[in-house]
Amino acid sequence: MDDDTRTTRWEQRTELPLAVASLAFLASYAVRVLMPGLTDLLQALALVVFLASWALFAVNYAVLWRLSGQGLSFVRRHVLDTVVLILPLLRPLRMVKIYEAMQRRHGKPRLALHARVIVYSGLTTVLLGFAGTLAVYQQERGAPGASMKTFGDAVWWTCATLSTVGYGDVVPVTPMGRLIAVGMMAIGLALLGAVTGTFASWLMQVFSREDDERPPGS
Repeated sequence: MDDDTRTTRWEQRTELPLAVASLAFLASYAVRVLMPGLTDLLQALALVVFLASWALFAVNYAVLWRLSGQGLSFVRRHVLDTVVLILPLLRPLRMVKIYEAMQRRHGKPRLALHARVIVYSGLTTVLLGFAGTLAVYQQERGAPGASMKTFGDAVWWTCATLSTVGYGDVVPVTPMGRLIAVGMMAIGLALLGAVTGTFASWLMQVFSREDDERPPGS
């Protein structure tokens, strides 16, 4: 059995467990942030689930690397897997690849590039936005002079930051909170630029196609 076949079999076997692990990773982190009043035992249990989920992704990455036989070039050729190793909550992005694989299996065309960019950007915004909201709220709640007093305030701040609006009514005051804010700003600019550029490119292709199809002299 060649390496590609073994890799495919491994990915098929781990798809569901890793999808569950991704949800467990995000849920356990949310529990630790949003339910600080839990007993020490439950908080510790949430931490164990969090770390165990991360460990599963590390093992999966190591196995895929070993089966690929590509050495260090594996990191460059499997960017999504590398990003998921760092942030397991982004595992749902693989749904796009699974959908495309199913389309090819049934002889149907894959998603257009524009659609893929928009779907990836949308999913990334939701997942990173929620994680960023949890992270900044964890740092800001109870801090002296903090304007982010509730989780709702954190959600509002995240929406304003990712959309690059930045009302300024709710702002992080702790050093770590501001560091998270810088990351959220960068993510917002990158994703907004990707979606805007892709949409503009799609419109140009549509208009160009209409011009090509228009009869001469019309």
